Amino acid sequence: MTADLLDTDVVVVGAGPVGLMLAGELAHGGAGVVLVEKRHAPNTESRASTLHARTMEILDSRALLPEFGDPPQETRGHFGGLPLDLTLPTSHPGQWKVPQTRTEVILQEWALSLGARLKCKHEVTALRDTGEAVEVHASGPDGTPLRLRCRYLIACDGEDSTVRRLTGAPFPGHSATRELLRADVAGIDVPARRFQRLEHGLAIAARRPDGVTRVMVHEFGSTAQHRPGGDVSFEEITAVWKRVTGEDISSGTPLWANAFGDASRQLTHYRHGRVLFAGDAAHQQMPIGGQALNLGVQDAFNLGWKLALVVRGKAPHTLLDTYHSERHATGRRVLANIRAQALMLLGPPQVGPLRTLLGELTALDDVRRHLAGMISGLDVRYDVGGPAHPLLGARLPCTELRLPERTVTTTRLVRSGGGVLLDLTGAPTAPAPTGWADRVTALSARAAPTSALHGTERVLVRPDGHVAWAGAGTDGLTEALTRWFGPPR
Repeated sequence: MTADLLDTDVVVVGAGPVGLMLAGELAHGGAGVVLVEKRHAPNTESRASTLHARTMEILDSRALLPEFGDPPQETRGHFGGLPLDLTLPTSHPGQWKVPQTRTEVILQEWALSLGARLKCKHEVTALRDTGEAVEVHASGPDGTPLRLRCRYLIACDGEDSTVRRLTGAPFPGHSATRELLRADVAGIDVPARRFQRLEHGLAIAARRPDGVTRVMVHEFGSTAQHRPGGDVSFEEITAVWKRVTGEDISSGTPLWANAFGDASRQLTHYRHGRVLFAGDAAHQQMPIGGQALNLGVQDAFNLGWKLALVVRGKAPHTLLDTYHSERHATGRRVLANIRAQALMLLGPPQVGPLRTLLGELTALDDVRRHLAGMISGLDVRYDVGGPAHPLLGARLPCTELRLPERTVTTTRLVRSGGGVLLDLTGAPTAPAPTGWADRVTALSARAAPTSALHGTERVLVRPDGHVAWAGAGTDGLTEALTRWFGPPR
């Protein structure tokens, strides 16, 4: 059977939240995108349900928040099971509870509305990077073959990534030694538990507004089992739950059951020629505190605008190297804090004194802010080069800016998908950056005296909201514009 051939700028493998976010970003930036997804239907499993502050800012910067309605919001999170106030200076402090199914529906509708194409029921079976393009072979419904040729391929196909296996990309780290069993169960009535460490294990129980209870349990001394896809029987969960809590939940109706371990792995390189990796395909971690999904979405937000500039011929392919350098370092730091939390949560009773000490430290506001920034993603600062400045590399501080015709929040400045050169001197108009006007918008604005931007004359903001240059005059500005947006037209 002859395979159809489909040409496009970028193929994204995997239509979970990360792949969908990336497809939307690429299409928003003017790139042609095809999503390849092996599932036959949209995901119906609960899985990740926590969106942190930085992810909410990202969704706001793409005008997607209204689609989420008014989800439950909590300012209290945790670090290793210890309560932690996540309140920080942001438009969306704390964490927001949104089922992954809903997040995927919204991101898919957005990506498709911008022109991305979705190929469901297609599984990648082979690929080849020729140096000029990537050739992809996929098997469709009833074995129907499909060939795709693209300039770049991005793997967003999860921790068991097919693309990673086909490329042989090194994925060092360690396999799971401990695991949490979890299930969404209807028809049970158990006490609410928030990271309760009992004599024989850890138990968590939280009832949703619809009456379904999510239970999670770990038995001290147990070791992780090999569970392809995280499969676990409800009978096993009920048995462990009873041994840990003494309660019988076997009469309930399981809606979903899953197991996840404390494996920790990270690709040596996020870019292999014309093949790039994002989300769980690039890093495997225990999804403690909802950090896994948010880390992947933020990978996509970092990569999307860069790759769109490259495929449109506006920037050199070397811009993609900054995706690896920035997100690999961020991922390494997040994986380290997750390993620490896994020990705090699932470690034996001997970790008790450590938990007590950390509980005392989190009462100190500097410690609390440090940990909250790490978990929420608000503290990410990239090494962008250029003259030293307190704002350099960090996300643009969340504040209101007064433009000549309206007032906007900083999260909305980059909705166009391009860069922004802010003039904060009070000038009535801001001079356009000659040679970059097709990629960077110049805006004149005023910041409140209490804003972190007050006292800075000019700021160059990347499409992902991070500060690429800041200062007075133009010293270093041309170099920053060239580095992040390509040579002048």
